[in-house]
Amino acid sequence: MTMQFGILAFNDLEELDAIGPWEVLSWAAKQDRSDMAVHMIGSSGSEIACAKGLRITTDYTIHDHPHMDVILVPGGQGTRPIFRDGGAEIDWIGRVAPGCTWVTSVCTGALLLHRAGLLEGKRATTHWRSIDLLRNAGGVEVLDDVRFVRDGNIVTSAGVSAGIDMALWLV
Repeated sequence: MTMQFGILAFNDLEELDAIGPWEVLSWAAKQDRSDMAVHMIGSSGSEIACAKGLRITTDYTIHDHPHMDVILVPGGQGTRPIFRDGGAEIDWIGRVAPGCTWVTSVCTGALLLHRAGLLEGKRATTHWRSIDLLRNAGGVEVLDDVRFVRDGNIVTSAGVSAGIDMALWLV
């Protein structure tokens, strides 16, 4: 049975928050690991414009993907309006996460996990500049100065390179 990894792609995501883990997971999938598949899942169609201009063509959208075993939510400036206002991304996380083996985030992707209700009573981390934002959201014990935190099946990582470390741990 193939383990399906889905990386959520939304406008203004931080490129390396998604691409770093994608590189690790995709490399692992190509090392005679027919039991892994990695997909980019677009929240607003099949093309996503990232924070610095990279455009990602997604494999699926949040409406038409196969069952996901692992989801990864990247961070970046695009998380702020989603965290503040909610939206399709939060609905998708809330709908898909209960069926996942692992639910993960990089950087401020943790804010979206929080907004979806997944960090209540958990320990988590995020990018050092957003520690207070996550802490002030309440209901979560936010850890400083750690690369990534696992609490149950939720894994949050601090930033770009920590997201790569987390992806290596997942593999």
